[in-house]
Amino acid sequence: MSRHFTLAFVTILLVLPSSAPADVGHGSDLFGLARVQSGMRTRRVSSYDRTGGNNDRFERIQDGQTRELFNVRGAGIINHIWITIAPPPEQLSRNDIILRMYWDGNEFPSVESPIGPFFGQGWNESYPFVSLPLAVGPVEGRAMVSYFVMPFAKGARIEIENQTGREISAFYYYVDYVEVDALADDMGRFCAWYNHELTEATPEGETEWGVTGPQPKNLDGKDNYLFADIKGKGHFVGVNYYVHCPTPMWYGEGDDMIFIDGDKMPTLHGTGTEDYFNTSWCPKTLYTHPYFGYARVNNDIGWLGRTHVYRFHVSDPIYFDESLRFTIEHGHANNLTLDLASVAYWYQAPPLAKLPPAPDKETRRPKPFIGVREMHQWRHEWRKNQGNDSRLWGNER
Repeated sequence: MSRHFTLAFVTILLVLPSSAPADVGHGSDLFGLARVQSGMRTRRVSSYDRTGGNNDRFERIQDGQTRELFNVRGAGIINHIWITIAPPPEQLSRNDIILRMYWDGNEFPSVESPIGPFFGQGWNESYPFVSLPLAVGPVEGRAMVSYFVMPFAKGARIEIENQTGREISAFYYYVDYVEVDALADDMGRFCAWYNHELTEATPEGETEWGVTGPQPKNLDGKDNYLFADIKGKGHFVGVNYYVHCPTPMWYGEGDDMIFIDGDKMPTLHGTGTEDYFNTSWCPKTLYTHPYFGYARVNNDIGWLGRTHVYRFHVSDPIYFDESLRFTIEHGHANNLTLDLASVAYWYQAPPLAKLPPAPDKETRRPKPFIGVREMHQWRHEWRKNQGNDSRLWGNER
């Protein structure tokens, strides 16, 4: 079973009751589709109209209201979620609708994230997004889909909280799952955590590429941005990363530094942000692979603006027995001020621990865009500092 478990979050065929044969699927999803199973009953909870009419939605969810989507007792495995919401994102920010999931009667959530970023929609925007476990489809990125496998042994509950400051007019959804007699003992519980931080530059300033001075060193990752800080046993399976850069300078010199089972120095040390995300050479190209890609890139000047990059560890989960702390530098040695957000995804063996506190609405608020006017104002101040010679070009020092 262990050689197949790495794909557990993308195929229902590998999360069978403990009596299931160990060779199910032979490592191939398509091969496994032909296998007829016993002891598994497909079920669904959705927003369909209970009167038999066509009003298949929750309506008028007020600001501050929490609405339960799913509450099932017993053992089962969620294998598909679909959601769409009205009004559209430009009127109703999906950055301020909070999604929470609870497993096995726990009073604390094991998934807590704004609904947009969880499904691969950054900030208050909508755009196409395609990956193996998550996707966003037509029209204009308004259909949000998950194929993450989410096992539970005693029950599961899913809720949303409206923090948008306005009414959610309509909320449509499916949660499809498989009811099983008993869950295999080695099945982890799905976890996801959202983080957001406006990072601080180093005292030396934003010295990236040595443009404004010598670059500092960073060996231990003390001030890195945090993707996840997990206590327990499990494996890390991916991250959506949302970067808003306020300057044209490349934002991605920062290395990934991953600390496993209490290591004081990085257990896994990468070579740059774009390298961890399986790309190279400072990309700003839309690219969607099932496991990694750039779903949104800036179309501003240089690397100014917003970028959404993702990486899912489908065939290469990051395993840990006691703990995992996954960090990444914001610029080399953390020398850049960036507005960063992320959703990390992992599986963990019970008993589960509480997630770190979630960032509040003010912390999550998207930063405004920097544009031509601001750059011209900066140039104006630079000219004054250079003596205000009318012939100054811009590269004088």
